[in-house]
Amino acid sequence: MKISLSWLREFVDLPESTEELREILDDLGLVVEGTEHVGEGLVDVVVARIDEIRAIEGADRVRLVVVDANDGPLEVVCGAMNISVGDHVPLAPVGAVLPGNFEIARRTMRGVTSNGMLCSATELRLGDDHSGLMLLDNLIDPVVGMSLLEALDITPDVVFDITVEGNRPDAWSVMGVARDLATRLGRPLAQPNLAHPTTTERTDSYASAGIDDPDLCGRLTVSVLRQVKVGPSPAWVAARLQSAGQRPISNVVDASNLVMLELGQPTHPYDAAHVAKQTLRARRARAGETLETLDGVQRPLAQSGRGLGDTGEDCVIVDGDDTVLGLAGIMGGASSEISPTTTDVLLEAAYFDPMSVARSSKRHGLRSEASTRFERGVDPELALRAAARFVAILAESCPELEWLAEPLDVRGETPASPTIAVFERDIERLLGVSIGLDEATRLLRGLNFDVTSDGDGLQVVPPTSRPDVRSGVAGRADVIEEVARLYGYRRIPRRTPTWSEPGGLTPRQKLRRRVRDVLVDLGAIECWTPTLGSDAEFDLLHRGVARVRITNPLASDESVLRATLLTSLVRTWARNYERGNGDIVVAEIGNVFAHPSVAGSPRFTRGGEGGSFELALPEESERVTVVLGRPRDDATTSVALWVTLAQRLGLDDVVVRTCDQPPKGLHPTRCASLVDRASGAVLGYVGEVDSDLVEAVLSASAPRRLGVLDIDFDALCDRAKATRRSEFASVPSKYPSAVVDLSFVTPRSLHAQDLAKALRGASAVVESVELFDVYEGSTLPEGTRSLAYSVRFSSSERTLSEAEVALARNELITAATSLGATLR
Repeated sequence: MKISLSWLREFVDLPESTEELREILDDLGLVVEGTEHVGEGLVDVVVARIDEIRAIEGADRVRLVVVDANDGPLEVVCGAMNISVGDHVPLAPVGAVLPGNFEIARRTMRGVTSNGMLCSATELRLGDDHSGLMLLDNLIDPVVGMSLLEALDITPDVVFDITVEGNRPDAWSVMGVARDLATRLGRPLAQPNLAHPTTTERTDSYASAGIDDPDLCGRLTVSVLRQVKVGPSPAWVAARLQSAGQRPISNVVDASNLVMLELGQPTHPYDAAHVAKQTLRARRARAGETLETLDGVQRPLAQSGRGLGDTGEDCVIVDGDDTVLGLAGIMGGASSEISPTTTDVLLEAAYFDPMSVARSSKRHGLRSEASTRFERGVDPELALRAAARFVAILAESCPELEWLAEPLDVRGETPASPTIAVFERDIERLLGVSIGLDEATRLLRGLNFDVTSDGDGLQVVPPTSRPDVRSGVAGRADVIEEVARLYGYRRIPRRTPTWSEPGGLTPRQKLRRRVRDVLVDLGAIECWTPTLGSDAEFDLLHRGVARVRITNPLASDESVLRATLLTSLVRTWARNYERGNGDIVVAEIGNVFAHPSVAGSPRFTRGGEGGSFELALPEESERVTVVLGRPRDDATTSVALWVTLAQRLGLDDVVVRTCDQPPKGLHPTRCASLVDRASGAVLGYVGEVDSDLVEAVLSASAPRRLGVLDIDFDALCDRAKATRRSEFASVPSKYPSAVVDLSFVTPRSLHAQDLAKALRGASAVVESVELFDVYEGSTLPEGTRSLAYSVRFSSSERTLSEAEVALARNELITAATSLGATLR
């Protein structure tokens, strides 16, 4: 929809710039697709009279036209064929710059010099008609040599091309857009000039009206106009229509089109002389009826097999003889159109059912400006106001115009406006910003909503021009949306909505998946062994120990809940080994159970009909167990697997410590504890499987050592809150590094990992510290051992000098000395 800025300024004061208004309109939901500057490039265009038209030898598509622009005859070559001698047309002389920065130059064609250019409305951007030159005689009383801007009363203007959403029927008019702007900017809204009946003669003394099908036509008004003189429209009316992309036709038709664009109410003028009995009625079309519309097409109004049955659903306007005059809400018929001989006019302004108009328009493949508005819902209370505006416009070109009193007004079925309760808390809940009820009232009343306060909230009744506002809870949201739109979406703080996320993983689940992924990456095969086993299986490691037994087992060998994962994993490896597939690593994450008497579980007292009794529940915990069964796997490879897992989990302060009493099933001497350096808590064990367990499972001597890693997953979850350094890549230095070996004599009580950590933190240029040798012998003092480390120094900024390396080496020796170590 095209609307000029000057037209909007007739209703509301708009001193803002074009860009500022464009932003405001966009924020109101009236998106501006583009702007056009009218009058630009027309300063040099003048009115010229055609005095002579001659053929050019050898040219059949262009002619030589001699024009007078009040400065003598001028020859111009022109290809338009819609002109004749005496016509007045726009002339762009040599040197003029037309819209689009098109400069006119003197050109020679077929040996004839063209001294300018005669222009069409399209070339001047004053209309869409490019079939020929723009003929000024039908628009104005032309004066030769006058500036075209002055002749057409054109002032420089801006035309906004606005996209109006389908749920905003009120905005399909200049008045609707101006109302939004006035409300947003807090400025008064001017009203258009309306006419009043000029005689006391009643309309029903001349014409009659009726509605046969009130479900299709909700309101039909008929006004009688006499002493009509059909002719050209005033220049301002023609300019308004052209800025909106419409072609001026005659003062009567143009007044109807202008009212539709300005107020949003389509009207239709009929030549009263061709309306039988001066009667207009609305009814359903009947089978077999046809209508020749204004576009010259003969249209069948009701056909069987078209989806609506033989009676159809077309709403038509008929005369006193029941002859169809027009397709209601879409297009009139050719039989009663306005002609130059028309003197009396019946003006129809009505309300038609939106869905009926939409279906008829689609079925006939006929779209018009009127149907576009009726489909969306025209204000049923606007008809007589539109008629008054029509008369006011037409009266400027028909000074003797008579408008009979009390226009006919017949009512059918129209939608009722709902009453909607709106509370301040609802506004804040939906918009996320507090807008007071006073401000909401001001904004809504600016849109003609009827708003009353009931103390706690507002009772809102939308105007009849807003059929898009629903009832109930949905209507409340519609009203709040209007408040937000007028308040300004840009004023509402932006926020990211939050909502519950069902199905998300807990930190424990994420850690379990991470441990599983790391183990699989390291070559382990994940297993799922039975939770229930036999007494014999349980006795392999826990003979004589109380066990958790179920009372209703499905089988006797599935009656005891397991106390460890180790037995079942060793059995899994043994079965694969017996089948020639023993070079594997198997792992499982699962639950184990301890009897209350073993776990020391708390007791609970419960009461019942038979008296009170004590209840103690088994202790259930989750563990991670890995059995390494490849040929060279032993305690060393088990420790290496743990070190990799710890690095991936970011467990910097969990260290390997000597284990004096390893759990049953682990080797008595080749086993160590995983200890949290800070708390001293034991997270698990690493080492080798006891050969007695392997032999018991295989019923033969153990063929090889089996490495093992057994972790308390519950304790791991508590410790795994540390930062995972593996997520951050460390970029190696591009400069050369320096490597030195340091050997220290340390007390046996000093752990190698503690000394390595002290060395890493002793200097900023330490890149890595690796233990490569442990020596114990008679050459060392009693109770000591030798630990040798390979230390790499590097800098990300430069190559380290010998002095810097020596300084760093001394810093490491000092740090080792503080722990009781001496350089060997």
